[in-house]
Amino acid sequence: MIAGLLGKKLGMTQIFSKEGGLIPVTLLQAGPCDLLQIKDKENDGYSALQIGFDEKKKKRASRAEIGHCSKVKAGVKRIIREFRTDTLDTEYEPGQIFTVSVFDDVKSIDVTGTSKGKGFAGVMKRWGFGGGPSTHGCTTPRGAGSVGSGTSPGHVHRGKKMPGRMGGKRITVKNLDLITVDKDRNMLIVKGAVPGPNGGYLIIRKSRNEL
Repeated sequence: MIAGLLGKKLGMTQIFSKEGGLIPVTLLQAGPCDLLQIKDKENDGYSALQIGFDEKKKKRASRAEIGHCSKVKAGVKRIIREFRTDTLDTEYEPGQIFTVSVFDDVKSIDVTGTSKGKGFAGVMKRWGFGGGPSTHGCTTPRGAGSVGSGTSPGHVHRGKKMPGRMGGKRITVKNLDLITVDKDRNMLIVKGAVPGPNGGYLIIRKSRNEL
């Protein structure tokens, strides 16, 4: 079976365990996803399953997107991704629909998303620097301080922690405990937090120890 699905983050809440402990959880919509294309080593050089999730209006899509999705009689998809696979079983057919049932008997998952963008940030917010002394006479209490040597080497070393854009990056959170698989609503309940805002798109995969 395919190693994962596409989905979106619905939000966070909390549940109670049988022992009465409070567990923070995230609600994820996983699928349904349409199988748009099957790629094999002979034609494409690698084996993969291309799936799409969440339809969008045709007027917002290009003619190439409309033609690609219409080959399997599916609506134009908002997000399209590929899942690599070593073996292509005969059970896969273009137009096939994958639901949240692919996560049956799965105990942990990996979730990939884009973290919230926080704009330009200084070193204290971005990297947790302590800052300078907030006393009389200090004009830059939140500044980065010295960032490089003078004579040798005479430049700032590559990778130095500096002010800059914070967030808005692709992040993968691994080995999240899968608590509930709701087949009626195509929803997963996982322990902990996942990257991105509510409504953000995600790539949900089975953890490596589940493959």
